[in-house]
Amino acid sequence: MIEACIFDLDGVIVDTARYHYIAWRKIAEELGFVFSKDDNERLKGVGRLESLEILLQIGQVNLDENEKNKLAKEKNEIYLKLIEGMTPDEILPGVTAFLKDLRKNNILIALGSASKNAPFILERTTLTPYFNAIIDGNMVSKAKPDPEVFLKGATQLGIEPAKCLVFEDAQAGIEAAINAGMHCIGIGEKENLKGADFVIPGFQEFNYDRLRSWYL
Repeated sequence: MIEACIFDLDGVIVDTARYHYIAWRKIAEELGFVFSKDDNERLKGVGRLESLEILLQIGQVNLDENEKNKLAKEKNEIYLKLIEGMTPDEILPGVTAFLKDLRKNNILIALGSASKNAPFILERTTLTPYFNAIIDGNMVSKAKPDPEVFLKGATQLGIEPAKCLVFEDAQAGIEAAINAGMHCIGIGEKENLKGADFVIPGFQEFNYDRLRSWYL
């Protein structure tokens, strides 16, 4: 039986992916190249510095470490300004009802996100009280597909990995869940989420009873 659920943040719980894209696109414009929405797909589930490296590869730009750190900081400042106005309206459909359903059925809940701004986003969207543990980019040193973020979530919850279920929208996140020895449900399109136990389009019609029927 599943005893805990661990959620990625961006694209799973809230729609912040567009804010990341706007911020990275602005950085690319400053560097003199175009950063497309298709390019942005490569950054899903990836930390800030790793995302910058991918961005620089796309633009074929070489920078020293000092310049990279300045750009990463600038990107985050742009992003923070964008998310300051976030409200509960930006929680993705069905998420709040599903979190309530899990708590009602005594399932522990954790966040496992590469975002260093995850606590702020949860606060802005009033979701913080639903989580028994929050693991963000400030607490891990290895990016997905390394399982560190999910294993730390399981440790904080006191639940063994085999009894944890991860919800992810990125291939790197799916692989991280598998590497952690956890079950995984993908959020999005099946062709983009190879290796997930199941793939659902979102939480609009998903509930604890359906989860339980899959993981008896």
